[in-house]
Amino acid sequence: MPLYKRYLEYLVTVPAVELSLDVSRMNFSSAWLDSMEPRMQRAYAEMAELERGAIANPDENRMVGHYWLRAPQLAPRAELRIEIEQTRQRVREFAARIHESSAFTEVLSIGIGGSALGPMFLSDALGHPTRDRMRLHFFDNTDPDGIERVLAGLEGKLDRTLVLVISKSGGTPETHNGMKLAEAAFARAGVAFGPRAVAVTMPGSKLDAYAQANGWLERFPMFDWVGGRTSVMSAVGLLPAALQGLDTDALLEGAALMDETTRVRLTRQNPAALMALMWHYATGGAGRKDMVILPYKDRLLLFSRYLQQLIMESLGKQYDVDGRVVEQGITVYGNKGSTDQHAYVQQLREGVNNFFVTFIRVLEDGGDALELAPGVRTGDYLDGFLLGTRAALSGNGRESMMITIRRVDAKSVGALIALYERAVGFYASLVRINAYHQPGVEAGKKAAAAILDLQKRILAVLTGAPKPVDRIAAESGADSEESVALILEHLAANGRVKASKAGYSA
Repeated sequence: MPLYKRYLEYLVTVPAVELSLDVSRMNFSSAWLDSMEPRMQRAYAEMAELERGAIANPDENRMVGHYWLRAPQLAPRAELRIEIEQTRQRVREFAARIHESSAFTEVLSIGIGGSALGPMFLSDALGHPTRDRMRLHFFDNTDPDGIERVLAGLEGKLDRTLVLVISKSGGTPETHNGMKLAEAAFARAGVAFGPRAVAVTMPGSKLDAYAQANGWLERFPMFDWVGGRTSVMSAVGLLPAALQGLDTDALLEGAALMDETTRVRLTRQNPAALMALMWHYATGGAGRKDMVILPYKDRLLLFSRYLQQLIMESLGKQYDVDGRVVEQGITVYGNKGSTDQHAYVQQLREGVNNFFVTFIRVLEDGGDALELAPGVRTGDYLDGFLLGTRAALSGNGRESMMITIRRVDAKSVGALIALYERAVGFYASLVRINAYHQPGVEAGKKAAAAILDLQKRILAVLTGAPKPVDRIAAESGADSEESVALILEHLAANGRVKASKAGYSA
């Protein structure tokens, strides 16, 4: 079939959000697509059950309701609808009150995972240095040097800084540590922390209790039926976005419109279904190829980072829903065009063919319309690099899809997020895994806690003369001498223990 005819046959458009998906340069056949239809219909049915409130995460016996965040009327119980609507209203009113007071110019947002990646993506994609109502800064790790760098940028401004602490339980170590270092920085500056602090957390959590006990300015709820990686349209993302001055109503509208489109059970008219099927086709339904996200727009730089968590945490599972070992997942990476022309596109074009690309094309250039040559502007170069790279990859047997949006604004960003959320859910159904739990993350947290407990025991036995590693391991009850050696190496590098030929001492 001629390429343009194939393009027209498989192009899906969503006029309500000015988005289209082109899968014509994925080399599937019409027969293959038809063969997947029974499985796709099952995926639609399972998604409908999810949206009606079925238990989706049996590990925690909870529903998964991020779709209700932009359509509260679809929530299965009236109290959930009321919670969503009241939280939205409270976010709008609080942001308006903060803006009217003129007491704050900066926002320090402290979170990890979805509690950081979502707000950071929205801020970078939709913000503008001269139009933002407030400037956002982020702690998104427990790296003390990184935290110090952020605080250095707030020097002399802490009295004008509003702090958001975002944690479902309040016990997440990275967020807790960031909060304590922020509190210490405010204390050193002689600035009261509580009247400038806001908690976004589960009602009744450790953080909720701490905020109440310490006179924090405000508290907003997180919902147990929303996972971190799909929480950007809850208070987690809406609050920092509203404080920055972004159009949160348009963000929710774009997501809701995409949700409506991707509920349609006509596969060739459903962009999320087609995308999930292309993932299955490209990877053999077994993760055999990587997903490369190439947005040709600086504002979408962080989108690949955001999608890494959404896709890899959702799809990276050892067991399927029947308990069989399947070791599923799709590796996601990407930067931005045309930067990637000078980075790894060489390998994509001529190296190992272990990937498929999703190009994201933005039609409106924005910025300066200066002509560099008659009829040629900088945005023409950007679009030319995208289309040229797409053709070059296709010409060497490398597969790709292309998402096109008219502009990067709140509505289109909401639609993009919703498109990928739905595609993740559909793909999980196709390969029979649960996209809504993350036992591997919990295992990592428990292992880290065990290391910190071992460190406490090591420090307790470092009395008297220096001791070799094997003796310290024995006295501290360690199972691994290697772990003891690595902990001591870190402690010694920071001057917390003394290292000598004879061993380690306090």
